[in-house]
Amino acid sequence: MVKHEISTIYAVSSGSPPAAIAVLRISGPQAGAALQALTGRSFEPRRASLARLRSQSGELLDEALVLWFPGPATATGEDCAELHCHGGRAVLAAVSDALSKIEGLRPAGEGEFTRRAFANGRIDLAEAEGLADLLEAETELQRAAAIANVDGRLSAKVGSWREAVLRLSAQVEAALDFSDEDDVGELPAGFTEGLAELDGELEQALSAPRAEKLKEGFRVVLAGPPNSGKSTLFNALTDSEAAITSPIAGTTRDVIERSVAIMGVPFSLVDTAGLRDQGGEEIEQIGIDRARSELVRADLVLWLGPEGAGPRDAWEIAARSDSPDFAPKASGAHVVSAANGVGIADLKLALVVEARSALPKAGEGALNARQVARLEEAHAAIRAALEQSDLLLVGEELRSARLAFDRLIGRATTEDMLDTLFGRFCIGK
Repeated sequence: MVKHEISTIYAVSSGSPPAAIAVLRISGPQAGAALQALTGRSFEPRRASLARLRSQSGELLDEALVLWFPGPATATGEDCAELHCHGGRAVLAAVSDALSKIEGLRPAGEGEFTRRAFANGRIDLAEAEGLADLLEAETELQRAAAIANVDGRLSAKVGSWREAVLRLSAQVEAALDFSDEDDVGELPAGFTEGLAELDGELEQALSAPRAEKLKEGFRVVLAGPPNSGKSTLFNALTDSEAAITSPIAGTTRDVIERSVAIMGVPFSLVDTAGLRDQGGEEIEQIGIDRARSELVRADLVLWLGPEGAGPRDAWEIAARSDSPDFAPKASGAHVVSAANGVGIADLKLALVVEARSALPKAGEGALNARQVARLEEAHAAIRAALEQSDLLLVGEELRSARLAFDRLIGRATTEDMLDTLFGRFCIGK
């Protein structure tokens, strides 16, 4: 069989130029040769050295800090190099052009450095997904959840479940091996208890808040009749003028949604059309219908209408406390005035506390839809094993559970899925 030579890739891995410093990464079997071609010298591993970068014709391109990382103990599992250049566009273009003329080198594709790290066993699939989430994180909770997966906490937990399945499978195999034609061997004491304990752990993991909720944000819908102060409060909570405010009834005719971070917690705040039995016209009625649909989707509704008239479990908001016709509500309601800021800070704090109880805890990893699907497969197999009395069928269910765990962390996966995942990364990562 002919072994195909692995190409050496390069890309700018820092932010878009211009910048004070830019980092060019090189990974692959020709990384060392590329350094030699650019600098005319070799470098001590893992030690920063100052060097002049030159083109093939000897033209000085830049003076850069150079780092050399021989594989396999590198980020990608391959020989790697980093060029910390001056971050001007012309400098990066010149150095990249010089790299392109070196035999065996080519520009990297999206996420190709991370894909090589996965292919070479430096990270598993859950860690790669965590890294993609980390790059997209916009709030502190999103960052903390992503870093937990990058740090391998989910992978370690899945690994412990997989080891438990292997131990249980070994017990089943031993019982089958020691059986004769007329009698099946007995399972050791504690087998059923161990299986039930694993079932409970998987059920608990599946009941935890999902990563999608962390990305979308805790959904808060402001609702009430026309002219109840929804849009004014919406603007105060989002620190914007996204919603038009007016004393004219029916000003808000459609759903207005804004993603915001409050104290590091992601929210989706939704302003809606004023609710009344009949809209003033067809367009307003469409807005009212959409507002009612939003009430169903909400994680929490802030009700600014008459007390007790809102959806079940909605928070009562006594808005416009500065107004001469202010209508107070019973104790427990949030009294606010978006005009002078009364109660806004307290309402934001209460929203953060409520959202934190529904979102993944800081520092805990969160399962995405793909991971949940694989974990559900493993859970279903463990449940089926608990209900079986035939040891052959018990062993088959345990094998199915192990395969689901393998797919979760990437021991068994498909190229299409990998293309989709690593396509989320920028070039140079």
